[in-house]
Amino acid sequence: MSHIVVIGAGFGGLTAIRELRKRDAKVEITLVAPQAEFLYLPSLIWIPSGLREPGDLKINLEAFLKRHRVNFHRGRVTGLREGGRVVVTDAGEVRNDGLIIASGGRFMKKLPGIEHSIAICEGVDAAMRIRDRLRDMSGGTIALGFAGNPLEPSAMRGGPIFELLFCLRTQLKREKRLKNFKFVFFSPAPRPGERLGPKAVDSLLRRMHHFGVETHLGAKILHFAPGKILTERAEIAADLILFMPGMTGPDWAEASGLTLTPSGHFKADEMARVEGAERVYAVGDGAAFPGPQWQAKQAHAADLQAVAAAENLLHELKGVEPTRAFKHEIICIVDTLDKGMLVFRDEKRALALPPSFLGHWAKRIFEKRYLAKLAS
Repeated sequence: MSHIVVIGAGFGGLTAIRELRKRDAKVEITLVAPQAEFLYLPSLIWIPSGLREPGDLKINLEAFLKRHRVNFHRGRVTGLREGGRVVVTDAGEVRNDGLIIASGGRFMKKLPGIEHSIAICEGVDAAMRIRDRLRDMSGGTIALGFAGNPLEPSAMRGGPIFELLFCLRTQLKREKRLKNFKFVFFSPAPRPGERLGPKAVDSLLRRMHHFGVETHLGAKILHFAPGKILTERAEIAADLILFMPGMTGPDWAEASGLTLTPSGHFKADEMARVEGAERVYAVGDGAAFPGPQWQAKQAHAADLQAVAAAENLLHELKGVEPTRAFKHEIICIVDTLDKGMLVFRDEKRALALPPSFLGHWAKRIFEKRYLAKLAS
């Protein structure tokens, strides 16, 4: 009986497990992760307002693993051996016949003074810091921005910053404190969020202008300091800096012995196979794939890659040549705490619906259903 190891308990990893078990009732599966716990990252934007508490977004995976008959190895990956056949962790080694890497990436910390900013997607602690800082502020300037990895255009996480901007504004308006605050948005891109499509970018920039958000676009970020951001064209004063840097591969990527791109990501093909490795696949933020320039790093993309990886790996284990390429697609809802703008993009079209109450509630309903399936 073949043994497949999945690294990472995020969207891509759990989707890979579901797809593996759906296609093969007998294959042995082991999940390797620091905790048997899933964090629903898209809803971190709701923690500062109190719409969600940390415990609402954390799901114990014991029931999920039992239901799908998955072994669990608790440990942090430190590298691979034998071309991926052995996963090395701080709690021992795990041998496999096939490997799916879904451990996510990490945010680049190269900008000087970046410690003076907070990146909400780093997790619950970051979201709580934003909540606490905002509660302590009687007024001031909140600057929000994001950047990418210049060596891997898709390795950025801009959507949550757009959402955080509009959510914080709605929150302060509800608290009757909005008049005491100023919002600034900054990005080295002249049209940030271009991967969402031209209509979505136009809509986001129009909303910023309508709400009086000051924008600094198309200027390289040089460094951060207490109370300010320095770009190549301006110095931006800020009492709270919320910034999402570009992304690279996991911290153990260089110790994996696998092929990496110059950006530090696992180099994978259109079927999610890691180049030069046998029966090793990578999905999600930690990998770089061929495809359209507009493809972005997001949970939905990781899910699509995981579906293809699971099917292709099982075919390889049975001696069948894999043929399934994953689909390139973006689906997201840019939330404002009371409304949501649905964005869709694929190879043929790019759509952006006007913000509506329906969009906000669709995002909440999807979250509820997704977490309920994991917990039951």
